[in-house]
Amino acid sequence: MIYFSPAKINLGLHVLERREDGFHELRSVMYPTGLCDIIEIHQLNDEKLPVRLSQSGIHFDSDPERNLCMRAWKLMASERELPPVAIHLHKQIPVGAGLGGGSSNASTILRGLNLLAPIPASTERLEELACQLGSDCPFFLQDEPMMMEGRGELLSPVKVSLKNYFLVLLFPEIHISTAEAYGAVSPSIPDLQLQQMIELPVDRWKTRVKNDFETNAFIKHPLLKSLKIDLYRAGARYASMSGSGSSLYGIFEKLPELAPEIRKYVIWTGPA
Repeated sequence: MIYFSPAKINLGLHVLERREDGFHELRSVMYPTGLCDIIEIHQLNDEKLPVRLSQSGIHFDSDPERNLCMRAWKLMASERELPPVAIHLHKQIPVGAGLGGGSSNASTILRGLNLLAPIPASTERLEELACQLGSDCPFFLQDEPMMMEGRGELLSPVKVSLKNYFLVLLFPEIHISTAEAYGAVSPSIPDLQLQQMIELPVDRWKTRVKNDFETNAFIKHPLLKSLKIDLYRAGARYASMSGSGSSLYGIFEKLPELAPEIRKYVIWTGPA
């Protein structure tokens, strides 16, 4: 079977406080995009190895013990009897871009393997397994925008749609580690709830819907701030960094004519 494993963007991202368990209390609207990795899960007959993993597309180095695809398989195999499988990942979502590609891959593999299990796990159990793989993973079991809270595992429906808009995704290949991003951010409680702000028209988000990671990322990497300004100059109704960076996106009413200095960083554009 062929599966499409989507990237996400964050519509607003608030770091509210540091928790006693070392994680941070977050609030964000996570929105699936049309940029996808492609995953094939093929059931094998008479295979000595229980799993074979291969990959193509964007190259990335990954310790087999930390590879989220393998971790997803091991977790599901520890839960359910599985037939031997070959898993192939064609990578199109940049790694370390704040687009959730690895988490999306892990959750997509959980869903795919569950369909091959003689006794499938329940939806609730899949969500529990996804939580064990990473904070973003539960979201990628959903097929719609969700309000994310807690450290990422608390999800609820949210009334937001970009159906009539176009999305431009940029990645300037600046790698910002999670430790670097969280080490520089200052947690705070915003004056207005994200739930209220996100239900406003998109063209009213500019001064209201904010990503708390932008402040320090823009100081350390001025190109990111410059690209966000360029997206607005190109006609974006809203532009922001996604996650802890360094990808950025612009939401447009129509496909824009982008200047060369922006176009060279585009990794995807299409209906939002």
